[in-house]
Amino acid sequence: MSAGRPLTKAERKAFNRAEHERKIKQDLIAQHGNELGTFYAWLRVVNIRGTQAYRSGDTAYIRDVVLALQNVHSRHSG
Repeated sequence: MSAGRPLTKAERKAFNRAEHERKIKQDLIAQHGNELGTFYAWLRVVNIRGTQAYRSGDTAYIRDVVLALQNVHSRHSG
């Protein structure tokens, strides 16, 4: 939490967002198991960040995500 002072509005917003994401990740893990739930949580975050990167024109981030997904796919399929 904080070191003896109230959180600022920006800090509170970041804290609440992090708590919300943590809860979603825990729910996905409870629903799908540790490995698949963690992957789905990662995929969700990457989707959100990818949309932001696409809108801002950051093609390097999208390229990195595609390579990471390709590596995961090649490891787990045949």
